[in-house]
Amino acid sequence: MDRLAAMTTLLAVTEGGSLSAASRALGMPLATVSRKVSELEAHLKTKLLIRTSRRLALTDAGRSYLAACKRILEDVDEAERAAAGEYSAPRGELVITAPVVFGRLHVLPIVNQFLKAFPEIDIRLMLADRIFNLYEVDIDLAVRIGELPDSNLIATKIGAIRQAVCGSPAYFKEHGTPKTPRDLGKLQCVIFDGLMSLQDWKFAVNGKPLSVPIRPRLMVNNAEAAVEAAAASVGVTRVLSYQAADALRSGKLIRVLKKFEPAASPANLVYAGQGRLPLKLRAFIDFAAPRLRERLARLD
Repeated sequence: MDRLAAMTTLLAVTEGGSLSAASRALGMPLATVSRKVSELEAHLKTKLLIRTSRRLALTDAGRSYLAACKRILEDVDEAERAAAGEYSAPRGELVITAPVVFGRLHVLPIVNQFLKAFPEIDIRLMLADRIFNLYEVDIDLAVRIGELPDSNLIATKIGAIRQAVCGSPAYFKEHGTPKTPRDLGKLQCVIFDGLMSLQDWKFAVNGKPLSVPIRPRLMVNNAEAAVEAAAASVGVTRVLSYQAADALRSGKLIRVLKKFEPAASPANLVYAGQGRLPLKLRAFIDFAAPRLRERLARLD
């Protein structure tokens, strides 16, 4: 019996929640998955899993054995990475995730430069407006915008990003430019539901929070769509500053109420802090962090 393969199978079963999920994840026939788990239990002379028609659960022995399996597989992976030279020279594949618009506008150009400077490193860039668990999805580094929860991840700050209230010159000419947050009550709004409340927008007036009811005329689930609708004079929108940067630069949108904006959200490069840092990851952080800081400084 290949014990490492059996451990990997057991881990896939528990993470997937079923034998069939492990079969799909491993690309292995269901009968093979079941046989490997049974062989492992026979080798250990103990029951690891409780299997019923409705659920699968670990026994007490299974829980302690699974924890040991994870440590062993991590050590093996670490040894293989060291043998492959990831700790002696910057080489290998990096998996990076970032928000869609920020990644396209700011991360991808830096990735392109990095690939030219480091020919032995390949990158898989995942652009998605969701938070991935770096350990579960096997991601080396993530760009996170917003306050970070307490975790064992390490964060390198690259700047801060503000929420920008914007509208087209034509819309403000017809309906008036808001001077205070309360003036938004007279205007139509384009709502990006991935960013904020659908009923009110929050501001800071004289250091105190202020919640202003708004009138949604259009609701979208994509920041680029909100920017385009505002540029088409549908109404006023509120997005993150980098999401409207091109439209503001071209004059399609005008930023208003800047002095009332709430505190900026931090932007960080986040990565796992266990063990030695592979040189490929250290090389990317050292290369990307100062360039991202420079880009974000221009957005405020």
